[in-house]
Amino acid sequence: MLQRVKWARVEVENETVGAIKNGLLVLVGATNGDTERDSEILAERTVNLRIFEDDNDKMNLSLKDVGGEVLAVSQFTLYADTRKGRRPAFTDALEPVEAERLFEHYKNRVAAEGVRVASGVFGAKMAVELCNWGPVTIILDSEEKRK
Repeated sequence: MLQRVKWARVEVENETVGAIKNGLLVLVGATNGDTERDSEILAERTVNLRIFEDDNDKMNLSLKDVGGEVLAVSQFTLYADTRKGRRPAFTDALEPVEAERLFEHYKNRVAAEGVRVASGVFGAKMAVELCNWGPVTIILDSEEKRK
């Protein structure tokens, strides 16, 4: 999931570990069966999705076009299953070692596109602050591109 932001930052133990100005806060989750190719698809879509306004106030510009930045935050709870009971199950979330590897791969691919990437700390309890601009919030799924 990504949110277009004027600014965003993430703290771990009351210390800012990542911050950006104009750009995207990206909550990154990985599920069973995800691969490096999924990370690559999401990275390409993150930097090229045209969700920033042009001079005519139309969403026509990409993160790269506006010189935006990415704050990537690992978020296994995106795969919470709440269909049974009152406590979410996280059985669809990828196991932590592989999820962290794919998260790092995603960040490296975004950076390889020439976009500055800041991030939280994988697996840590984090406080995330942001100013969502628009508001614009979009769910990206690599499976859409694999079909």
